[in-house]
Amino acid sequence: MRILLSAYACEPNKGSEPGVGWNWAIELAKLSHDVWVLTRANNQHSIEKELSKYPSKPNLHFIYYDLPTWAMRLKKLPGGIYFYYLAWQWGVFRIAKQAHKIEKFSIAHHITFGVLRQPSFLGKLSIPFFLGPIGGGERAPISLRSGYPKRGKLFDLIRDCLNIISRFDPLMRNTFEGASLIFTKTPDTKAVIPSKFHNKTKTELEIGINQIKELKPYYKKEGPFKLLFVGRFIYWKGMHIGLKAFSRVLELYPDIRLTLVGRGPDEKCWKTLSKELKISHAVSWIPWVNHDELSQIYQTHNILLFPSLHDSSGNVVLEALSVGLPVICLDLGGPGAITSDSCGIKIPIDSKSQKEVIELLAEGIKKTIANYNLYEKLKKGSIERAKQLSWGNTVKQVYDSVEKVLNNQGGKSITPYKMQIASKKDKIAI
Repeated sequence: MRILLSAYACEPNKGSEPGVGWNWAIELAKLSHDVWVLTRANNQHSIEKELSKYPSKPNLHFIYYDLPTWAMRLKKLPGGIYFYYLAWQWGVFRIAKQAHKIEKFSIAHHITFGVLRQPSFLGKLSIPFFLGPIGGGERAPISLRSGYPKRGKLFDLIRDCLNIISRFDPLMRNTFEGASLIFTKTPDTKAVIPSKFHNKTKTELEIGINQIKELKPYYKKEGPFKLLFVGRFIYWKGMHIGLKAFSRVLELYPDIRLTLVGRGPDEKCWKTLSKELKISHAVSWIPWVNHDELSQIYQTHNILLFPSLHDSSGNVVLEALSVGLPVICLDLGGPGAITSDSCGIKIPIDSKSQKEVIELLAEGIKKTIANYNLYEKLKKGSIERAKQLSWGNTVKQVYDSVEKVLNNQGGKSITPYKMQIASKKDKIAI
């Protein structure tokens, strides 16, 4: 197979979307496919630096493209990133057509950005086109938005409206129409896609983990039970709920502690709330840290508290599980899909008020503190769940479905491509 992979965001040693683009490229190359990655020229330095550390990869190529420098100014305007990204997608489609004439790709696959409101034009290449996994259809329940700042309520309302509009957006409908198969990260996103395309829509996770390292066993006598939140300090991460739940638990267990790692626009709001709840003495705030430092922080905590309201994925959840840290989250979006009963506690939110969700979240925390056997079981289950969600398994799961579709369409089966050593001049460099 010769796979044309569109990955606007693609960088090694990064999380979030850049990490998704990079890891999908690597894993597809490991499956012996001939992979050609369309990505931004801005990513070239970090990609080439990383590739220089490894033996030659004749089946992994990168096509770099960016808009003119003056167009970069678009990104600085309100909403400008959308127009910049749209223009990039059209430009990279023209590059893809040129590359296809030379390389004769078997399929095209759009992986990043993985958002249902942002189109791709690769379905026009007249070869099987696969979209996603994409997200963005996750929606915070109205009952849980009462703790939002005013701008948070406004932004979530705008987001809801944009998701509705995307159902009628001709560019998105054209993208869906041209796809042989559409992958969505969560059922919530599938529900936003027009129903006429549901017969070719499948829900799969798009993130994975490679490094799995179990933490040292935790003993209660070593100190207080410690909860950890890692992420942007922004309203939809749900810590207006998490802090209130923590305050309920603190009443019963006054020695417990909560650490928040990150930065964001709602830091001041959350700190004010912690003062109002009279829990400031039990809450620590740490700015962003590098991965090695974060690994050390994981090792001094017992539970990841992650009450996010509309995360499509939840990389930090998977990272916590990979080091044996159980997760307490809401049964919403990506975190709800990643977390199972064997590795954490998911709080149901259907038809529940914010007060009820806070109480359930507090009860979940209390349960892990009071029942040491349960806690140890969840620790072991976390490692096992992380092993199931390795990058290799995530990519293979999606491409098993791709193979079935190609076989049903009478297309090429996904079998190992007979590789030939490629010289530098064989690579297309834009």
